[in-house]
Amino acid sequence: MSEQRVLIEDDFDLDKILDSGQCFRPVRLENGWYRFLSGGHRLEICPAGNSSFRIFCPEGEWEGYWRNYFDLDRNYAVLRTTLKGQSCFLDEALEYGRGIRVLRQEPWEMLVTFLISQRKSIPAIRTAVNLLAERYGSPTERNGETAFFFPTPEQLAAAGEEGLAACGLGYRTRYVKQAAELAAAGILNLEALRVLPDEELYQRLLKLDGVGKKVANCVCLFGYARTARVPVDVWIARLIEEEFGGKDPFPQYGPDAGIVQQYLFYYKRAVSRR
Repeated sequence: MSEQRVLIEDDFDLDKILDSGQCFRPVRLENGWYRFLSGGHRLEICPAGNSSFRIFCPEGEWEGYWRNYFDLDRNYAVLRTTLKGQSCFLDEALEYGRGIRVLRQEPWEMLVTFLISQRKSIPAIRTAVNLLAERYGSPTERNGETAFFFPTPEQLAAAGEEGLAACGLGYRTRYVKQAAELAAAGILNLEALRVLPDEELYQRLLKLDGVGKKVANCVCLFGYARTARVPVDVWIARLIEEEFGGKDPFPQYGPDAGIVQQYLFYYKRAVSRR
C-alpha cells in the first residue's frame, strides 16, 4: 500500500467534520494526519494544500468506499449558496460550518453509538464508544500503529452485560445488549432496512428498545443517508425556540433538512460555548 493523492474541490474541513457531533471515532493524529475507521475500512488522510489530500488506504478503496462515506457526490458549496438569504442565523451557520459534510456511516455503529449518546456529553460518548472498540473490536495495524474497528453484533453480544457496563454505558447497557443479541441472531437485519422508505425506516427503528425519536432520526440521517430526517436534541430544540420563534424551520428544506440541521447544530453549540 502506498500513499495516494486525491483532489476534493468542494467544502471539506476535517476538523469541522470531527467536531460536528455526528461521528465519535475518527481522530486527529499527532503527525497532522486524520484516521477514519468505518465498516471494516481504514483511512489515513492529510491536507496537502490547494484542495489536495494525501491518503493511505488500499488501492481502489477511496473511490469504492470513502468517496461515498464523505458524501462527495453532493456539492456542499452549491448547496450553501442555494440556502443563503433565508435567515440571518442560517447564513451565519452556513459560513461558520463551511467544510462540514454529513457522513454516510455504517448503520450498526450508528445504532449503538446513538443508543449510548442519550444524556451523555460528546466527550463521554467518545470515551464509551472507543472503549467498546478497544475491548471487543478487531485490531487493524498500519505502520506499527494499532487501531480497532467497531465491534460486530456478535462481538458485542459475546461481551455480556458486565463487559458492556464496564465501558461506561450505564442504563444504556440493556439497550446495546439487546440490539447486539437481536442483530447477532439475524432477527434485526439493519442492511435489509436500507430498502425501506424514510418513514417506514424511522418507524421500524422506533420499535427497538431504547430508541426514541432523536436516536431513530440520527440513525436514519448518519447511518442511512436519509438527509430529509432531522434529529431534535436539546440544542436543536433550543435553536428552534430562540432563533426561529418556536416555529420549526426544517420542513421547508425538504430532502436537505438534515444537512441544514447539521450546520445549525454546529453553529449553535459554538455560539453557546462563547
